[in-house]
Amino acid sequence: MPTQQEQKAAKQEQTAGSPSSIRGVVQRIRFASPSPQAPNELYSLGVVGAVRPERHRVVVEPDARLTTNTYFGRLPASYLQRWTQIRELEAVFRVRGTGRLEIHASDAEGEPRILSTADVSAPAEQEIRLKVALDRFMDGGSIWVEAVTTAEELTIEDCRWVIGEPLRDRKTSVVICTFNRADDCLNTMRALGEDTELLAALEHVYVVDQGTDAVQSREDFDKVVALYDGKLRYLRQPNLGGAGGFTRGMFEISGAGGKHANVLLMDDDVLLEPETVLRMSAFANNATDPVIVGGQMLYLYHPNRLHIGAETTDLALLKPGVPVAGALHNVDLTKKLPHRRVTAGYNAWWSCLIPAEVIERCGLPLPMFFQWDDIEYGTRAGRNGFATVTLPGAAVWHADFAWKDWDDWARYFSLRNSLITSALHFDGFDGKTAAKVLAKQLAEYLVSMQYGMAATLLTALEDFLTGPSVLTDGGVAAAANIRKLRNEYPDTHRKQPSDLQVDGAATLPIIDDTGVPSLPKAVMVKRVLNILRGRNGGAAQIMARDAKWWHVSLFKSVIVTDSAQDAFRVRHFDRDVVVDLAKRGTKTLSRLAKEGAAAREEWRGAMGDLTTRENWDRLFKS
Repeated sequence: MPTQQEQKAAKQEQTAGSPSSIRGVVQRIRFASPSPQAPNELYSLGVVGAVRPERHRVVVEPDARLTTNTYFGRLPASYLQRWTQIRELEAVFRVRGTGRLEIHASDAEGEPRILSTADVSAPAEQEIRLKVALDRFMDGGSIWVEAVTTAEELTIEDCRWVIGEPLRDRKTSVVICTFNRADDCLNTMRALGEDTELLAALEHVYVVDQGTDAVQSREDFDKVVALYDGKLRYLRQPNLGGAGGFTRGMFEISGAGGKHANVLLMDDDVLLEPETVLRMSAFANNATDPVIVGGQMLYLYHPNRLHIGAETTDLALLKPGVPVAGALHNVDLTKKLPHRRVTAGYNAWWSCLIPAEVIERCGLPLPMFFQWDDIEYGTRAGRNGFATVTLPGAAVWHADFAWKDWDDWARYFSLRNSLITSALHFDGFDGKTAAKVLAKQLAEYLVSMQYGMAATLLTALEDFLTGPSVLTDGGVAAAANIRKLRNEYPDTHRKQPSDLQVDGAATLPIIDDTGVPSLPKAVMVKRVLNILRGRNGGAAQIMARDAKWWHVSLFKSVIVTDSAQDAFRVRHFDRDVVVDLAKRGTKTLSRLAKEGAAAREEWRGAMGDLTTRENWDRLFKS
């Protein structure tokens, strides 16, 4: 007779399926979250009565109703109908007990309807299959499962949406880029490796470690590696930023020959839903034409909230992360779900699948170090005819952006790389519009006493005008130089309460912002004149949410809470610094307006060389 451990192993193998069983699976329904950090309400709900959800199974008690009309529980029917060749699916259940299974659907407005039902009376476990057609979802809508009971309970296990043969029989290789987040990275590796069924759909998992605190130094590293049964590739290299880490994986995979694998890029510090990897891979393999498939971002500190349903960028205004028309933004997914199908301009690389055809035609990313590397590549792909689909129900949890302070050395790369991306892909780029955008930012930094940010902006602009040679080392020198430069400005230093050296700091009042001015240009002129005349005065404490230029500029000294909520910044008015930065800014912005068109052509001319395998091979060996 098998031991208890052998019985458990057999059960896991049955649940996991054979390597071939995953090929036709479009989506597995999970009834509970993979972590106590994330709410089960994103997976399944007991609408009436009591339900007992577990990860792979749910028990619907008597006189109860279960629904998977939730963020992770729904099938994104509209996206499947628009982008894939799938026109019919089957919902497959293993059930035991008595009740009724129902397949529901919605339209672009969220109005529900029932597609099919099946009454179940199964004293012993049996398989139930329900077919649905993908035929009325073009503008929006989803499909989900419900179960209702009366006098007896119903147990549902191993519920999944399946098709016949996928359009492409292609495995996925995952690339995780990490830098000194060893514990976070190991947790992500473990979550992926423990899903034995998912591993059958993966060719390899590349972990590109660029840090000094190596992931392999952790005690459990070998145990996690063993989960992959030879599929893990752990690589060490110099720190070339996110661009260099992700490109290393793309370099290795595309260099192994042909169109054998999708490339799925993923951050190291996410809370991973492994199902996301399967859903993105299945979508890509069934897409009529090759498309980039992006996962959405949920907030790690507020795990029921969606960042943006789909985003694009305004290259004329150097603005990233613009929600596309109809996309949800910063919403509670337990209260509001997406219904409309929306398009995306690009997808960030917290989780993003790039088909082999895209890499073959577009080449490798630019050696930008980090920030805007994903935007540039997604925009480049779009200009080459490849769409980006940000797929609802495929997501990872990532640290909330609102808890990251923009006044940081990374802002240099965001500014510089936004200019590079605009020059490369915005045909109207001539430097003049960008100069106006950056002049406004510079003025706001100066009146806000953010002198380090002003210097950061100007350095980024100067390096852009220097031309493609600034990317020769992949950004290594720039990363070191901008840290050193910013350290020269006291307003960039993060302070703890005991470090505050402001007269009367302990008793300074907290002064709230009164609101956005109705005439911001007029207010800016007034603030500048008051500063020049010495009419700004006094000191105050200001909360992070209120640290707007029109409010901070009322004072000569402020203690501002950092957006990360773990430190303060102290800003003091310094006339000499303002004058020096203003003069430098006037000169540099004038150069941008005059030389922008020439810079555009120089960057476009160098792009082919910067993105070659030979250039990246040189950087990896540096």
